[in-house]
Amino acid sequence: MKIARAEIAASVASELLRIGAIKIQPTKPFTWASGWKSPIYCDNRLSLSFPKVRSAIKHHLREVISVDFPDVEAIAGVATAGIPQGALLADLLDIPFLYVRSKPKGHGMENMIEGKLEKGQKVVLVEDLVSTGGSSIKAAQDIQAAGGEVVGMLAIFTYGFDVAVQNFEKANISLTCLSNYNYLLEEALREEYIKEKEQATLKDWRDNPAAWGK
Repeated sequence: MKIARAEIAASVASELLRIGAIKIQPTKPFTWASGWKSPIYCDNRLSLSFPKVRSAIKHHLREVISVDFPDVEAIAGVATAGIPQGALLADLLDIPFLYVRSKPKGHGMENMIEGKLEKGQKVVLVEDLVSTGGSSIKAAQDIQAAGGEVVGMLAIFTYGFDVAVQNFEKANISLTCLSNYNYLLEEALREEYIKEKEQATLKDWRDNPAAWGK
């Protein structure tokens, strides 16, 4: 798992905090669908409603593409939040776009992948958020099963869980994220979204999210 250059990582973390896409509440934790208690909630879809932030993310993704995946031939969005970000990036690059469903369409052609995927086409997947990486890796495997070549994956933000790193290594998929939890904590402290004494509990959560808050 790779993180974009420091200036991008800090800027993206700062902007996501500013627009409320990432909220930090150590004393009033959120409950995730998994049942985990969490001091952080991330909804990067909010960035789509802020044109300057949306545009900045799009251009950051293009910079990463040019460095890490210059041979890309198509962009695939991971349903659902990766679809708009992926479409924006594909439009900027002027290359084909498609997207991967979480499950096959229930009627018609029962497609798992929407859009035209050529055999052997070099594809970069776009995701908004990586936690454990399970759904992202499944989307990559669906592209591979359909005959595409997954050259890598991009995401706006990752929590940086060890399990995610291990999952992507096991799947042999290269992942580059614009920002991560470490940069988020640095920016949150610098901009006074959190106090210094709250950093310890926030770091404890990232180290063992399943047990945190119990």
